[in-house]
Amino acid sequence: MSYLGVARSLTGRCWIGPTPETDRLSEAMVQDTTLPRALCQTLTRLGVASCDAAAYLEPKLRDLLPDPRSLKDMETAAARFLQAVERREKIAIFADYDVDGGASAALLIDWLRRMGLDATLYVPDRIDEGYGPNAPAMAELAAAHNLILCVDCGTLSHEALAAATAADVVVLDHHLGGETLPPALAVVNPNRQDESGDLSHLCAAAVVFLMLVEAGRQLREAGRQGPDLMAMLDLVALATVADVAPLRDVNRAFVRAGLAIMSRRDRPGLVALGDVSRLDTAPTAYHLGFVLGPRVNAGGRVGRADLGARLLACNDPTEAMALAEKLDELNTERRDVEAAVRAAALDQAEARGLDAPLVWAAGEGWHPGVVGIVASRLKEATNRPAIVIGFDGDEGKGSGRSVSGVDLGHAIQRLAAEGLLLKGGGHRMAAGLTVARDKLEAAMARLSDLLARQGAGRSGPADLALDGLLMPGAATPELVGQIEQAGPFGAGAPAPRYAFCDIGITFAKRVGDSHLKIRFGDGTGPSLDAIAFSAYDTGLGQALEQHGGARFHLAGRLDINTWGGRQTVQLRLEDASPAT
Repeated sequence: MSYLGVARSLTGRCWIGPTPETDRLSEAMVQDTTLPRALCQTLTRLGVASCDAAAYLEPKLRDLLPDPRSLKDMETAAARFLQAVERREKIAIFADYDVDGGASAALLIDWLRRMGLDATLYVPDRIDEGYGPNAPAMAELAAAHNLILCVDCGTLSHEALAAATAADVVVLDHHLGGETLPPALAVVNPNRQDESGDLSHLCAAAVVFLMLVEAGRQLREAGRQGPDLMAMLDLVALATVADVAPLRDVNRAFVRAGLAIMSRRDRPGLVALGDVSRLDTAPTAYHLGFVLGPRVNAGGRVGRADLGARLLACNDPTEAMALAEKLDELNTERRDVEAAVRAAALDQAEARGLDAPLVWAAGEGWHPGVVGIVASRLKEATNRPAIVIGFDGDEGKGSGRSVSGVDLGHAIQRLAAEGLLLKGGGHRMAAGLTVARDKLEAAMARLSDLLARQGAGRSGPADLALDGLLMPGAATPELVGQIEQAGPFGAGAPAPRYAFCDIGITFAKRVGDSHLKIRFGDGTGPSLDAIAFSAYDTGLGQALEQHGGARFHLAGRLDINTWGGRQTVQLRLEDASPAT
């Protein structure tokens, strides 16, 4: 049943409110804890019980950090890593070209540098080499190094790792494993098939961090001290958010702690990146995912693949600024390329139909560096798993993004095992694939069937989930601060949305090309400002600007707006509906 009777809003969405059970539990939490009702509604939606509310609002990493030794091969990996350090051996790091791979590599480079060692960084070119280790690169690295650490890759790279005969190889990864492990000294991966799955939500940088925790433990047992690991949580936080890992359990603690460390501006690479991004506030999870992350990724998408990792590992402010400026430039180029592919992909997907379990598009010459971003856009627009593929000759390389509750990586891996894909892998929320042109239609039909069995396509593409109702006068900076304690919000823990019922608009003005700024109230208390981005791309902007005195229900997320040293609450308006 639609919330507030909004079955089709001004943007065509159905509003979905809390269930009666959620309402009952949140009301009980209000009585048990005296916390604000809006906060209790959000905590209840996140599955937090009244008795756990206080601990949830103040997560402690020491309470949530798993024992590294609970992961198979961890002790072996850390022991071999320390042996290489003690013997001053030559160490190479083979990293994926995305944020998670770059942050994983930077963690190791930073740790080793503090121990007086330099490591060789190798990041494969997305177009020339593709994802993950390849045999020529591994053989070349093995000939010149004693130990190769594969981070955010390697779990399915049997042939490539077999080529590294002259060196030991340790894999630190989180992508779904196959039935057999590659020929490596150690494969530390919470998504190995013989793991329990309890830590499957970790990104690769978190796995690397746990390996460094274990290395620190082994050093202490030997009477030695390792580097300060807490100072490195900024990299873990960035990777966790950028890789869309669910913000629950230890991931949430990683991000909370990492954001606090990042605000100290100690890491030259992140300081420079924030400055070129014109970031003038303390960073939030939003900034990690949508401001900093895309710039780190830009080198691997449309430029030089190792730029992101080099920036994150850089300890010279001047060099860091040069790298950050180059990545910012590449990110602008990436946006232009993405816009062209996105328009073509959306047209194709719409022609095929947006209500199927899988939304997909494929095109000639689509840049492989942007297909993943475009897949994300299709997924966001339709609330369905999405695949976007760029063809070059008879082969297409694609990326996919999934929705909550649908394991895309497993389905892609199954298609590869069935011979419908040349190769494929990933994790629950994201995956990559290579497909032959003559098997494209069959592969996508089979993938759609597999995803439908998991429930893909059952949710309406336009549903807007709301935590509850708020009065404009109740939306104070204090309340927003309390709600933020339930964060950080992101994958697996969406930021709360609230509805404002039967309000009047007292001011409306178009801002820029497509944004709308309004002020609204219910006539009984203070008014509230709101900003609706891209409002004129839908029916929202014109309807609210030309309201003619009509009253509306509004829905969106609460933000703090700081101006002239004064903090005020602003609604990030996402939707509206006439109040009838």
